[in-house]
Amino acid sequence: MKLNIQNIFINELPADENLENSIRQVDNACFSFVDPTKTKAPKIIHVVTNVANEIGLTENDIQSDDFLNVFTGNNIYPNTKPFAMAYAGHQFGNWAGQLGDGRAISLFEVEHESKSWMLQLKGAGKTPYSRRGDGLAVLRSSIREHLCSEAMFHLGVPTTRSLSLALTGDEVLRDVLYNGNVAYEKGAVVCRMAPSFIRFGNFELFAAKNDVKNLQILADYTIKHHFPEIKTEGKEKYIAFFKTITDSTKEMILHWQRVGFVHGVMNTDNMSVHGITIDYGPYGWLEDFNPNWTPNTTDAENKRYRFGNQPNIALWNLLQLANALYPLIEDVKPLETILEGYSNEFQDDFYKMMSTKLGFENLKENDASIIDQLLAVLQETETDMTIFYRNLSTISKTDSPEKGLEKIQDAFYTIAEVKERVEETWLYWFTQYINRLQEEEISDSERKGKMNLVNPKYVLRNYMAQLAIDAADKKDYSLIDELYTLLQKPYDEQPEMEKWFIKRPDWARVKIGCSMLSCSS
Repeated sequence: MKLNIQNIFINELPADENLENSIRQVDNACFSFVDPTKTKAPKIIHVVTNVANEIGLTENDIQSDDFLNVFTGNNIYPNTKPFAMAYAGHQFGNWAGQLGDGRAISLFEVEHESKSWMLQLKGAGKTPYSRRGDGLAVLRSSIREHLCSEAMFHLGVPTTRSLSLALTGDEVLRDVLYNGNVAYEKGAVVCRMAPSFIRFGNFELFAAKNDVKNLQILADYTIKHHFPEIKTEGKEKYIAFFKTITDSTKEMILHWQRVGFVHGVMNTDNMSVHGITIDYGPYGWLEDFNPNWTPNTTDAENKRYRFGNQPNIALWNLLQLANALYPLIEDVKPLETILEGYSNEFQDDFYKMMSTKLGFENLKENDASIIDQLLAVLQETETDMTIFYRNLSTISKTDSPEKGLEKIQDAFYTIAEVKERVEETWLYWFTQYINRLQEEEISDSERKGKMNLVNPKYVLRNYMAQLAIDAADKKDYSLIDELYTLLQKPYDEQPEMEKWFIKRPDWARVKIGCSMLSCSS
């Protein structure tokens, strides 16, 4: 197994001079050197071949002992020095101070075919940033991250990738819902990849400590290696840096809203400067369309990270990043202008995105009203978001409102509720929608094809991931393979996979892992 190793991050950024792997505050450093904890009996249970190919690995490499040992933390690849990153952040809106990679250890950077990747083990053991944790991960959370990152990639949502999923052979003590029910679970580790794992919180850490020197070193490094298109110098460089991050973050959130993804824990330390989805913890997909739903038990009361609030939270997080970068710019106005631009542009871009979901070629004057009315009527009765939008593509210009309603009725969880006022509201909406479709020049079949490219037929519903977890607990990994195969083509019909195009089963409404999860999940 031969990799084209690049040690740019650890060579160009300041390291923690203390080599002791103990829980502590770390100053004047972007990272600490730390080796992964050796595992007792590692076993690879799933590898994404396409991701392995991205870093130059072959099928023979994947099957090798070297692959097993390196990507489960038992061996350190030659001429590399694993490390944990230092960062801070706001958690649930409150300043949390130093955080850092508490259970993630970056192995190395690889360059292949002009692309650079940082590879990181999640669940690899304690680091100086583990706080009260053990730095380990369990099988259920590892399956969820492995499957979700790849599901998101194939949905077209910017994301980290997942190379491999492995059992460690160790038992890990966990309290799933933080309610005192502690139990041992199977340990696991995921190897995930990204251009880098630099977060908003990396900059917040130095700004909070008034360490402008290292703040600038980190910003210059990030721009040089990851934003080479930025050619300006001085404060203009950092303004352009912030603008680029703002734009890519906005695009990521639009994709989340498009497919019904809820991150669940949008703390600033979980926000990537690359505008990619990172840190799959208590995430979930909307089953019924409920803007107030959050999958995170920790957030159940305040619902800060609910689906409908994700665009606002992204803006709030960008404000914290702006505050962190301010010492390099020393001018509030350009930062305010960029943030105001996010607010102004997001609504327009949201309507444009929604118009593609509804099959409109171009946004017209009254389309915003049609979209707003739809978002309201979807909440009149429990309506499956994925099935509704997918079936909406079957509507014809010549359909009556009653026929339109009939074509999407499979999306209703309780069809008996669609009567009287609720039915009238739906029929009124379909009247407007079909009238609007009649203004489109493209044919019904052409519109259906375009709508089916943005409205997935298959997403990683919470209960699906839980079924894979339950099977894996019994040493049956076939469902992981099946779901991975399904989720590679989420927009295709896949008739042989039709059993996954259904509403959430009743048993999944309250089952742990299917309805809500904790941050340890």
